[in-house]
Amino acid sequence: MTFFDQKLADLHQSLHKKEITVTDLVNESYQRIGEVEEKVQAFLTLDEENARQKAKELDKKLGTDEDKGILFGMPIGIKDNIVTKGLRTTCASKILENFDPIYDATVMTKLHDAEAVTIGKLNMDEFAMGSSTENSSFQKTKNPWDLERVPGGSSGGSAAAVAAGEVPFALGSDTGGSIRQPAAFCGVVGLKPTYGRVSRFGLVAFASSLDQIGPITRNVEDNAYLLQAISGVDPMDGTSAQLDVPNYVQALTGDVKGLKIAVPKEYIGEGVNEEVRESVLSALKVLESLGATWEEVSLPHSKYGIATYYLLASSEASSNLARFDGIRYGYRTENATNLIDLYKKTRAEGFGEEVKRRIMLGTFALSSGYYDAYYKKAQQVRTLIKKDFEDIFEKYDVIVGPTTPTPAFKIGENINDPLTMYANDILTITVNLAGVPGISIPCGFSGGLPLGLQIIGKHFDESTVYRVAHAFEQATEFHKQKPML
Repeated sequence: MTFFDQKLADLHQSLHKKEITVTDLVNESYQRIGEVEEKVQAFLTLDEENARQKAKELDKKLGTDEDKGILFGMPIGIKDNIVTKGLRTTCASKILENFDPIYDATVMTKLHDAEAVTIGKLNMDEFAMGSSTENSSFQKTKNPWDLERVPGGSSGGSAAAVAAGEVPFALGSDTGGSIRQPAAFCGVVGLKPTYGRVSRFGLVAFASSLDQIGPITRNVEDNAYLLQAISGVDPMDGTSAQLDVPNYVQALTGDVKGLKIAVPKEYIGEGVNEEVRESVLSALKVLESLGATWEEVSLPHSKYGIATYYLLASSEASSNLARFDGIRYGYRTENATNLIDLYKKTRAEGFGEEVKRRIMLGTFALSSGYYDAYYKKAQQVRTLIKKDFEDIFEKYDVIVGPTTPTPAFKIGENINDPLTMYANDILTITVNLAGVPGISIPCGFSGGLPLGLQIIGKHFDESTVYRVAHAFEQATEFHKQKPML
């Protein structure tokens, strides 16, 4: 048994009793990385020298007034689109391959205040565009449960590192399912918070109205602790919500008696793998045995989710990625003859295929003559999708369904078929369009591969989402199983 098989609260207690040190935890992380990283390839950059130095400093603080909270001394991995001062941040793109930020993202400032230890930066799909981590410019991360399969994306490195035991938890970002889908594929717990719950300052923007940073952990309780640490209003982010952050861990009562669950027929219908459907129905039986009730409902506009999402996300990406021009930072072409040539060649050489595809789609949707037909129409449909959720939440406490329509697919299987790849996010996308919170927790296996259960809540009601997830987790053993690397 390793340290990282234990819950955060137990590790914290062992630190306080001086049974272990922060150096022990950091050593465990780098030792495990040394053992499995060649197979998994989750990390793009390691911060070993600084991490070991910080561990020594924190060991001196153990048991003093400076020993702050539950994350004190805990090793963490960070997705490589969250800026880290002085630590290379690439977004897994050639265009940013040598970018050393001069400031920290707000979530990093909060983690530093909590005295967590950054182990390194994690691989992802380039600029968070993808569902398999095959779109990284540097390496392909493998699924620890089966090294021939994808870990999901775009936070594939984060989910794989946690599943492989390289770090006890990690931060990812979720624009259309990029935390929940890899969490499902890798058999870990991943939460997309309500839009505005966690500051986006310092998250390299893909689609600003959809992006959210969130935690990926081994269990629900650790997830609640990590969300607690990174949440809250931020004057640097105009979209962060001016709401108090509740104590999420107090919500983990295990009690779901009288809770009303909605199960959209669209989530367990056509296109969903039979074993995935069965695992969700079995999970609903578990929740019923705990005193909850469920009914089938409809999210009528969810069938337009993919078209709506890819128009809006690509439009915002087209605008956000205009800043990467070879002038101020990042990659610059060496064979330009004039300024226009510099822009063109830098972007052509620096961006990968998927990023270019989305920039072109977004630029087209925003162009004169097409704006009303595509972008504006997509915004109108987004409003209808949001209304569908509001209508259901008038009668029900949570929505439950599968996280993904299938288990993890093989590396290379869908990479040349963008439409199949986009369809992978069909069950997660509408959650981002509506801005509500959603979590994925392990709920079964298919051919030895993990399956995820998605629990969706009302705006800023992560507490209820956690309560249901925790009750299910306590009643089952799925979260205790680990890949045999």
